[in-house]
Amino acid sequence: MTRTIVVSGGGTGIGKAVAARFADDGDRVVIIGRRADVLEEAAKEIGGTALPADLSEPAEVERVRADLAERFGMIDVLVNSAGGNVEGHGGLDGVTERWTGNFRANVLTSVLPTEAFRDLLHPSGRIVFISSIAAFRGSGGTSYGPMKAALHPYAFDLAAALGPRGITVNVVAPGFIADTEFFGGTLDDERRATLVAQTHTGRAGAPQDIAETVHWLASPGGGHVTAQIIQVNGGAERGR
Repeated sequence: MTRTIVVSGGGTGIGKAVAARFADDGDRVVIIGRRADVLEEAAKEIGGTALPADLSEPAEVERVRADLAERFGMIDVLVNSAGGNVEGHGGLDGVTERWTGNFRANVLTSVLPTEAFRDLLHPSGRIVFISSIAAFRGSGGTSYGPMKAALHPYAFDLAAALGPRGITVNVVAPGFIADTEFFGGTLDDERRATLVAQTHTGRAGAPQDIAETVHWLASPGGGHVTAQIIQVNGGAERGR
């Protein structure tokens, strides 16, 4: 049976890999993101539908919800992959800028579409949030880790609320994932080697590692798994 899959942040990196994995099954895939040109190119590449929108803006989310309802009626899987680390300036103004920016980029972009689309979810539907290893061990003094951590109790509460409808809610927390915009161009060889050395598997993660985990959670095999945080980091959260 063809399902309707909605992936935020689906234009690049992990989100794009997740969307492509479902598209490979023949599912209808809708990707959402802020950059229309990047989104359209990704949709063309994977055979999906692009819906450009800033998911931190309520009016934009409402527009997307109406579009989804009109085109597809119901959706089967919602993957909240949008996010990123927002930088700021110095002083308290800079602190406010960073914390507010990361709240919008990592919390609102997941919470607003989830709240808006939850009534569109098919019975036995799936919601998956993409978090981060930084939610467990910090993010080097930035507000990125705390914002990702905020999604965890939200997912637990949501799992309890939606469980009676047969809907599961889970979180996938990646570690160092190479070939993504998040890390692209920001790591020197020494830092990359350090991150790889923290794993037990001796390698960096790939977007496909996350895509396969999300795909399984959305499969019949993952039907009794809910309110869980699945870490996909090669054991790096345990450290060396």
